[in-house]
Amino acid sequence: MSVPGILLISYGNFEKEFLNKIATGVKQEFLLPVSTEERHIDLSEFYDPMRRQYDANRILFEIDTITSPPHIKKIGLFSVDLFIPILTYIFGQATLKGSTGIATFHRLRNEHYGMKKDEQLLLDRFGKVIIHELGHTFGLVHCHIPDCVMRSSTYVEDIDQKSHNLCINCRSKIQTS
Repeated sequence: MSVPGILLISYGNFEKEFLNKIATGVKQEFLLPVSTEERHIDLSEFYDPMRRQYDANRILFEIDTITSPPHIKKIGLFSVDLFIPILTYIFGQATLKGSTGIATFHRLRNEHYGMKKDEQLLLDRFGKVIIHELGHTFGLVHCHIPDCVMRSSTYVEDIDQKSHNLCINCRSKIQTS
């Protein structure tokens, strides 16, 4: 019998090495086995032409319908611009105390802001978003400790200022069931 773990589901053109580095960071933070798989989804049904973005709530619901034993948590990884109705854009979304999250690197790329491409910075930012969203699935809410990965991030600069790690307080609150 295999140990329950975390599944990272690639819905974009992510290089295998990039995904492996993300998986390693997630494994180090949650101390659970992490696996990756590639899937495809027709995103056109989630596209809002008025906003020229993709509806994160509807995508999250779709990903939640995927069964993935023996994984206790799963997160869909995307490269498209996501929104929820009350926000202009989001980096990720998750079901609090649920099993599912989503994350996108669309607004994490330096090129989005007219800056020089930086793959390491993109990997760093995306890893933090993924760990943050998985934290929500484990029952964690936003934290006020400045460098805790569970601190809310409205802007990419907020992501840059925090670490990849849960603070001691958040780590003690993780709910694994």
